[in-house]
Amino acid sequence: GVGPCDASPDEGVVEDLPLIDEKAVEQLTEGLISHYLPDLQRSKSALQELTQNQVVLLETLEQEISKFKECNSIVDINALFSEAKHYHNKLVNIRNEMMMLHEKTSKLKVSGINI
Repeated sequence: GVGPCDASPDEGVVEDLPLIDEKAVEQLTEGLISHYLPDLQRSKSALQELTQNQVVLLETLEQEISKFKECNSIVDINALFSEAKHYHNKLVNIRNEMMMLHEKTSKLKVSGINI
């Protein structure tokens, strides 16, 4: 004969399932949504605020980077000016030497020595 161990494990399961109440499902869904929705909305607004803050931070960083670039170009300009001053001093010295040589040659010509 057929004993209790020989019965299929699925036997009788379909009959045990209650009928699905659509209204109950709808109410459970609304309850679940109303439970989690406020937290999700708060999270959404917090993420939006965070994103806006990141945009502001990025803009500020870009401004600071451009300031550093300006500082570097100012340093380059200062180096250029000091180099220009150095060469200007060299030119002044050369001009003074040429004027001194011109005076000496003029005095020698006056003395009657042809150069």
